[in-house]
Amino acid sequence: MGKNKSSSNEKKGNTSKTATEQSESKGKGSLKPATAVNVRHVLCEKHSRAMEALEKIQGGQRFDKVAQEYSEDKAKAGGSLGWMTRGSMVGPFQDAAFALQPSTIDKPILSPLVKTSFGYHIIMVEGRR
Repeated sequence: MGKNKSSSNEKKGNTSKTATEQSESKGKGSLKPATAVNVRHVLCEKHSRAMEALEKIQGGQRFDKVAQEYSEDKAKAGGSLGWMTRGSMVGPFQDAAFALQPSTIDKPILSPLVKTSFGYHIIMVEGRR
């Protein structure tokens, strides 16, 4: 019995990283694991301002236009951060970005509000690689 337990533990240990990726891909409509995402965001310090921006995007306004008006960071150029690799973003932002399916600025697939030390983010992904 002891041998079976240790071998099953070894298998779990060896597959822990891929199991997470597999569960993410199964839960999100078979997204392939990616090492980088082309990401845009709207960053607001205040929750109320972020909610306002989110409502505008959900109401049909283009993501880049809302980002220019509402985002409070250097990515005011439509909210584009460009290609970001795994490990180059803060934890909650990265988790949300890699869980999103690619979409376009006129019909974005959005994250819920993501709270980080920078404030509240609305995230969309334009590409994965």
